[in-house]
Amino acid sequence: MKVNTKDLKWIRESKDYVITEDKVEIVTEPHTDLWQRTYYHFRNDNAPVLQLTMEDKYFSFVVKTEFESKHRFDQCGIVMYLDSDNWIKASIEFENEKFQHLGSVVTNNGYSDWATTEIDASVKSMWYRFSRREDDYCIECSKDGVTFSQMRVCHMWNGGGEIQFGIYACSPEDSSFKATFTNMEVTKCKWLAHDGQQPDEE
Repeated sequence: MKVNTKDLKWIRESKDYVITEDKVEIVTEPHTDLWQRTYYHFRNDNAPVLQLTMEDKYFSFVVKTEFESKHRFDQCGIVMYLDSDNWIKASIEFENEKFQHLGSVVTNNGYSDWATTEIDASVKSMWYRFSRREDDYCIECSKDGVTFSQMRVCHMWNGGGEIQFGIYACSPEDSSFKATFTNMEVTKCKWLAHDGQQPDEE
């Protein structure tokens, strides 16, 4: 099912954006970010987020991102923002002219983690797939929108009911860039049920 952009709702509306039937463009504002406490001991909760609301327990959401990031920590990608203390994001975060961080952050009950891998700074496009199986979630990435690789499997303590998910872009330092989101689609869950060790009996 192609995402109807009219169904997307803002959490902190961006000041500079364009939304059409097939595309969302966001120009980031300086000093915007999402992070909670861990390691840095600061809290940032002012990035613009554009989301759908769904009750379905099993689905996948796909989006293609293209970006003109150029300054340290510039980032854009997918997000599931439930509230300031409970959310997931996955993105490419610019570091310098040599490399960027492809990674994800999971924030449960007000504490964030960060899992990353370094990729070349020349990468300016990435697909993401966000999948839900009840209150467990999987994030994948792809260079071509066909072959996806797992980035993260996680549990969200407050992610068992109706959720909101979509896209975000931000510039934590004194920067601004344009992020473009296309090919947004919600499909049946592409994250298949586990085929291996059986669940423990409760």
